[in-house]
Amino acid sequence: MHTVDDLKNFKPAKKFFIGIDSDGCVFDSMEIKHKECFCPAFVNIFDLQPVAKYARETWEFVNLYSHTRGCNRFPAVIRALDLLSARKEVKARRATIPEMKGLREWVGRETRLSNPVLENEVKATRDPDLVLALEWSSEVNAAVKKIVRNIPPFPFVIESLRQMQSEADILVVSQASTETLEREWEEHGIRSFPRLIAGQELGTKTEHLAMAAGGKYPRENILMIGDAPGDRDAARKNGVLYFPINPGSEEASWERFSREALERFLAGTYAGEYEKNLIAGFEKILPENPPWEIAGLS
Repeated sequence: MHTVDDLKNFKPAKKFFIGIDSDGCVFDSMEIKHKECFCPAFVNIFDLQPVAKYARETWEFVNLYSHTRGCNRFPAVIRALDLLSARKEVKARRATIPEMKGLREWVGRETRLSNPVLENEVKATRDPDLVLALEWSSEVNAAVKKIVRNIPPFPFVIESLRQMQSEADILVVSQASTETLEREWEEHGIRSFPRLIAGQELGTKTEHLAMAAGGKYPRENILMIGDAPGDRDAARKNGVLYFPINPGSEEASWERFSREALERFLAGTYAGEYEKNLIAGFEKILPENPPWEIAGLS
């Protein structure tokens, strides 16, 4: 597996650089991971059985159907618990929702939000909230390893990877665990396309782009491809371009990239009105407020 030094020492071999998210962007794996792995562990480890129905709905909104889609798992826990504790139905059942103060403090000061870093923090502090968070995250990883398999890339992904490889250095930019990323890209025979795979252990997506590409390529020659607002934000914070893979229309998005957007990027005609229109359409898909708040149910 690669290290932070590998990112910092990354040297351009091509004129262009393309960062690509993985879950929900290259692979149609978001639904199965969150519904069959993350959420069951969320209910189990945090003792949310009395409000399991609402816990599931809240978890799926945070991680699949809202503007926080694709965020790191530990901030996702905090947001899901906050939304859950505010729900009228949960209050009516007098359910106990953990505050997770220790996790909040750790997330507030650490950027490499991963199991190995959390394990070290647990050893140093024995904070019970961090112990619980690590237990949950480890259960998630075990479930992903057991359940998630045989999920191929979306149509037009492999064609796109072949097209971009001849012109651009490719980096996987993700908040999934590096072990899972390596396994999935290897399983489907596409590991040779990216030069590096950067998972949650190496920092945030913003940091991945900054370390690997910042100051090494002209900004107009750097593109981030992703399916979540966090991918867009990582591109914006680095002052580089963004191509959205629209949730629910992934195949059409990759077909557009393969047949149209990549050529524009390489020709220098992607930035401006073309990119602006793509992002505007993308931003309409994922809301900020949950449907139960909009409907006045909480």
